[in-house]
This record gives sequence, C-alpha cells and structure tokens, in this order.
Amino acid sequence: MEVLPKVESDKEVAIDEAEEDRQDEVNEDLLKLEETLCNIQITPTPCSLPERAQEVDLSQYPTSYKENSPQEKLLLAIADNFCCQYVHLYPDRKPLLLSPLNECGVQKFVSTTLRPTLLSYPELYSWEGCASFVSEFLSLKPLDPPIDPPRHLYSPTWLMQTQRGSCFDFSTLLCSLLLGAGYNAYCVSGYAVKEMCLLNQSLQECPLLVTHVKGKATEQKRQVKKYSVKPPRDLRSGFEQRQEERRQADAQAILLKKQQEAERLQEERERLPPDPLLGLRVHCWVLILSGNREVPENFFINPLTGKSLSTTNKCFLGIESIWNHQNYWVNMQDCRFGCAEMNFDLGDAVKWEYLLYGTTGQSLLLIPDMKKQQEAEDDEEEEVDEPKVFEMPPSWVNQINISQQDMETRCPGGMKVIQYRKAKLEKFAPYLLPDGLVTRLTSYSDLDCTQPSTVKEWYQHRHDHLEERELKKTSNVTIEHFRPGRSYALKSHRYITMTPETERQMDFYSHARADGLARRVEMPFEMTETFEDRPDFMYHRHVVFGKRIKVFGPSNTEVPDQGQRPLQKVVERFNRDRSKPAGEDVAERIFLVSEDRIQVTYHREDDRIIPAWRNFIKPRDSGDSQNPHSFTPQMASTFQVDPFEKPSKNLFLYEMLVHMMKEEERVALRVKESEKEVRAILGVREQEESSIELHISIYNTARNERARCHREALERTAKEERLRQEEKELDFLAPLLAQLGDPENLTRQAALQLRNDCLADLKQRLIDKANLIQARFERETQELQQKQQWYQKNQLTMTKEDEDEYLAYCSDAMFRIHILKLRLSRHKDKAPQKYLALDERLRRDPRLANHLW
Repeated sequence: MEVLPKVESDKEVAIDEAEEDRQDEVNEDLLKLEETLCNIQITPTPCSLPERAQEVDLSQYPTSYKENSPQEKLLLAIADNFCCQYVHLYPDRKPLLLSPLNECGVQKFVSTTLRPTLLSYPELYSWEGCASFVSEFLSLKPLDPPIDPPRHLYSPTWLMQTQRGSCFDFSTLLCSLLLGAGYNAYCVSGYAVKEMCLLNQSLQECPLLVTHVKGKATEQKRQVKKYSVKPPRDLRSGFEQRQEERRQADAQAILLKKQQEAERLQEERERLPPDPLLGLRVHCWVLILSGNREVPENFFINPLTGKSLSTTNKCFLGIESIWNHQNYWVNMQDCRFGCAEMNFDLGDAVKWEYLLYGTTGQSLLLIPDMKKQQEAEDDEEEEVDEPKVFEMPPSWVNQINISQQDMETRCPGGMKVIQYRKAKLEKFAPYLLPDGLVTRLTSYSDLDCTQPSTVKEWYQHRHDHLEERELKKTSNVTIEHFRPGRSYALKSHRYITMTPETERQMDFYSHARADGLARRVEMPFEMTETFEDRPDFMYHRHVVFGKRIKVFGPSNTEVPDQGQRPLQKVVERFNRDRSKPAGEDVAERIFLVSEDRIQVTYHREDDRIIPAWRNFIKPRDSGDSQNPHSFTPQMASTFQVDPFEKPSKNLFLYEMLVHMMKEEERVALRVKESEKEVRAILGVREQEESSIELHISIYNTARNERARCHREALERTAKEERLRQEEKELDFLAPLLAQLGDPENLTRQAALQLRNDCLADLKQRLIDKANLIQARFERETQELQQKQQWYQKNQLTMTKEDEDEYLAYCSDAMFRIHILKLRLSRHKDKAPQKYLALDERLRRDPRLANHLW
C-alpha cells in the first residue's frame, strides 16, 4: 500500500510561490475566461405565439385517429362521388371542404370531426359561455393561402392541447360544445371581409366602452291644482326671444356642419385601403337555427371573437356549405348580395343540396307541434317499404375534456391582448399576476393609440377586496371600487393623492356601518358626510376647517402640527321625524365655532311657507354656561311662525343653549373621529398596496399546495440569505485588531503587520489541515496493513463468516483511503486560491486599502 509523504514543506513552498506569481495567474485566468466566453454561442429563440404542440404525442392517440372504419371509408367514397358531380355541374365554384386531413395525416369527413360534448361547467351550458371560452382559449392561425379552405382540419382534442388553429378549427370546437349543450348548431364555410378573417378589431368599439342608451322616460305632466299661486307674468320681449332663438339655431347649424365635416375627415382617415381579395377570403363561422333551447331567431357566431351577429350582417359575403354531426349541405342560393336574403330551411332541396338522404334532410324549421302532427299523418298512411339509408358514422374524436386549470387560465400563456378602436384590452388568467389583475382596459385619445387617457383595471381574489381601479391620466384622478367585507365598509375611493387632507371622496356600505355613513367628501378645508337610515334622522353634515396655526420651535424653525384642524363651522341637517311636531323637530343646526354662535332651524309645517328658528350666542367664559344667572335674553333670538303662540321662557332657552353647547362638543369629537378614520383608511390602503395578498379558496387544494411549497421555498431562501449575510458581516480582522488595542486609525506599519499576520495564520491553518488529512491517511493505511498481516497468519483456520467480515473491512478501508487521498489532492489545489482570495480581500478592506496599494 502506498504511503504519502509529509506535505508541510511542499505546502509552504506552494503558498510562497503562489504569492509571487499571483498577478500572472490572475492574468492567465482572465485569458481563459475570455476564451470560454467567446466560444459560447447563443441560439436566438424565434418569437412566436405560445404553443403546446411539442407536448402532443401522436403515438398515444387511439386507432380511430390513424385509421378509417368501413363506414368511414364508405362515407369518403360517397363524398368523393358527390364532389365529382359537384365539380362537373358547377365548374366555376370552388371545391368543397369535405374530407381534409387530420393531425395524423388521415382523411376524415368534416361531420365526423364534430364531437357533441356537454361538460359539467355551468358556464358552458349557454352559447355565450361557449363562444367566450373558445375565443379566449385559442389563438388564431390565419389561412395560407387565404382564398382556399385548409388542407388540415384538426380534432378538438388536438386543439385543447395546442391552443392554436384556424377559423375552421375554432368553429369545430365551438360547434361541438354547442351541440352538446342542445343547440341546433352548424359549421359554415363561406366568405367574409378581411377584418373578420384576420381578427382585426382595430376599427371596432370595445364592448366594455359601449354605453347602452336608456330610453327616455316619459315625462309626467305636472298636475295643476285648482288653488295655486299664479306664475309671474313674463315681461320679456317676444321679438328679442325670437331673435335669440334664431341666433342659437344658426350657431347650432354651423356647429353641426363643423361636426359633420370633422366626422367625414375622420372616416376618411380611418377608411382602410380596398382589399384586392374582397369576396374571395375563405372564413368559417357557426350558425345557430331557431327552435332548440328557446332560440327565437337564427343568428351567426364569429368564433374568433365570441360575438353573435345577425344573419344579414354585411361582413358575411357568402356561404358555400354548412354541416353538423349528422349531414352536410351545399348552398344553392345566389350570394351576390351577401347573406341578407338567404333562406336557412335546410329541408328545401332547391336551396340546399344535402349529401346523405334521410331524416336529416327533412325540414328543420318546423316547430315541434308541427313535427308531431306530420309524424302522426305519416303513421296513418299505408306502410311502404323504404330502402335502407346510409347514416353518418359516429365521431372518431375522443370525448372533449377541459380541465379546471384550462377553464381558469383560458388564454394561451395566461394572457391575451386585443386592440380596439382607441382602446387596448388585456386579459390575464386568475392568480397569474401577483396583484390579482385579470383585465386591463386602456383608452386612448388618438387613433394611433399613443396618448392614453383612461386606464381601467379589474381584479379578483384580493384580500383587500379591491375589484376595480380607474385612473384618468388627464386629471390624475384614481377611482377604486371594493366589494363588501373590507374594513370600515369602504365601497369606493376617489382621490388624486394618498396624502391626508386633500381632495377625495369615499363611499361606504351604509347598511354595514353603525353610524349609517354613506359618503364622505373631503377638501383641503372642508368635509361633507352623507348618512342613511340613522335613528336620529340626520342625513347630512358639512364641516369647514380653518388654517392650522404655525408653531415655531426654540431655534425659530417651524414645527408641523399633526393635531386636529381648527373648526370654524359645522352644519347638520335632519329628515322629518313624524313623531314630533314640526315646530319641535330640528331640520338644521349650524355651529359657528369661530363666532361662538349656534343657529337652529326647525321643519316647516305643511300649511306654512317659512319655518321657525332660534339663534344663540355662547357666553365668553365656558364656566358661565353652568350658571343660570349668567344667561341674558340677548343671548337668544327666536322666530315663531304662529304669532299667537306663547314665547319660550328664559329657563327653557337656557337649558336649550346648554344642550346645544354639549352637542357642539360631541359634534367636534365626531369630526375628530372622522379625520382619524380617514388617516386610518389611507394608512391601511398604503400597507395593502405595498404587500398585496391573494385569497385562495380552501377547496382549491392544488393551488393551496403550490402556495405552501412557494412559501416554504421563500422562507428557505430568506433563511439562507440571512445566514450568508451573517457570514459576510463576520469581521475576520477583529481578533488581530484586539491585539493592537482596537486603534481608530492604522499606520502603514500596523496595516502591513495585520496583513502578514492574517496571511500567516491562514497559511498555518492550511498546513495543519493538510497534515491532519495526511495523518488520517497514514492511520487508515497502517490499520489496513495490520489487518492484512492478521489475515495471512490465520488464513488456514478462518471460517467463512470471518473471511466475509475481512473482505467487507478491506472494502470499507480502501474506500476511506481513496476518499482521504482525493481530499488531500483537492486541498493542495485549492490552498493557493484561498491564499490569493484572502490577500485580495485584505487589499480591498477599507481599513487597509490606503496602506497596501
């Protein structure tokens, strides 16, 4: 067994040489690093829409995707025969889309590609939900060339995996979902305008910006009472009124002319250049016929946008054929004027030529009662042997499955951007962004979309219950809306800045507050509060503040006053309390704090035109209010509507004054609480925006598990970073500086001494570690040799168990010796690097840098 020699002398020589050749080694390492970086080649990643096609394994697909059944082969033969006759009879029309290739390269009839599926999601039980899901889940792959039908028509299961397809793929998936939901849906192959084929919505208004104009309510005629005050006589000149009306009419005509001219110029600017392929661009959409699911009339669905359109819409220029999961029909009607005058009675063989004969070729526009009547009449007729008809084979596509994650994520990659006229709509999947943003709508003031005017954002699953935020760029006003359940029952918040005592408006859920506060409007020196359903019938409070008093410190510097703003005036209004007489029911009270006056106004009686009121002047000394003798009649002034009513006594007026002064103190306290509440709300909002948290339902186990793992990873990373920071902050010069008495400023000689001592200490530790490894190596080697000698002496008398034990010991010993040899070799290689790293760290230490460079 080889024994390694002592390494102390070799180690010292290596460290001394490393210090001399430090600069040469650094330069050599830099050259090697440069060569390595130059040899690295970065392959550019092409920018494309997110696809999951690479994850699709065609080998896992069932046999129906790769082969045709006998029924399907017969159907393909029928389709080929039908196509040949069609081309012979109508050579000027384009070939029909009958049997395109699927994802496995096998010809499949278009009707068998539809797989009617009803899923368990309530959203997919209506045509609106199905169309919205398909338009958001898939991304468009335009037809190439745009004037011919596609050569491939992929199955809905393929689309669910790749999330990309042509308009025909969109319609296939949507029609499958609609058929499963019970709609009488058909795929339509035809022609449309360029904007619809390429999903260009830049000239359309955003649906979120379209305001539905409500019908004008019929104004009720004002009832004329028999005994009423006559209106004052109009003394204005009729000639001047007619002249003024004429001038206003002329001004409106000029303004209208300017508006029409501006609209004409804008239309010319927005008008797109003529499309050379107009009427030739192939498109596919979905037709829903009336009858099933209480659909009142026929309509189209554009699967690219998920919107419903009338069958007379000018964007649809013609129809070649339609199909569902039962049959295929060819349009025989004239489409020179689009689809406006088209008849969709598929049972009319003159207007629609069907592929397969049978029950599916009968009229589909008959209402159910008429169908039952027709069936009854057919049963009464004599039975005639009819030839057996060929029925459409079942779909070769597997059942469509949509996972919960796909329903939540929707858009490819979790996000989608749609460009509208003067607007941009961005959609995000829930939980995709850390702030819970799901929709952002940016409105622009110009057609080029370079000057944003308003930004609207919608949120979900936020702990602060924020649902919507609107930012108006021109005025820098932000409006936030919250759902019920947050602190202080805040409903909406309109503000410019989060600084207190600035312009803002807060709306509250009044039914969730004990004080019934519904709205608070704050200005720099005013605050208005509106209440609802209070037991004291108060519905309004208006507060006027004065300027803060400047406080100066001992060095004549201004000290900011963080206390309450001084009150100048408080106005409170109350609704009518029918349990009290109108003359005792307070309608308004005004506390003029700066003038030491109080004004009380009562409700007006039904048979009076003016109300009663009382004015009070507070005593100058607050202690005089407790002394009845200090009250004088000049402190109160009263107006009584009834002249025959007895005037109030001084004692009553005094007690009322005392009561009003106590009410003034309580009102001041409530105003102070309102200011404190505003500051608390602003503080909570700033804290919530700085650390946004999203709420995850306890039933969402998968996301809760991911969130738990994420939290654990963050905690582990933070702990490792904290330990790394503690090690970094450990001062390795502290013991050596303590030996020198911890001087504040080091001399050059002391700095050199510190450097030499530190390097010598590291050098000694490296040598000691090498010797320790060497000693362990020698001990293991010696023990192995002794064991080998014992084995040679007792080899003849050993049992099988002793021999196995000896072999196991030798194996372990050889493994330990090999590990020690590797550790020693690695230590030899890293020792110079550690020495140079410490030297570099000492040279960069701010306490030694000025003396070592």
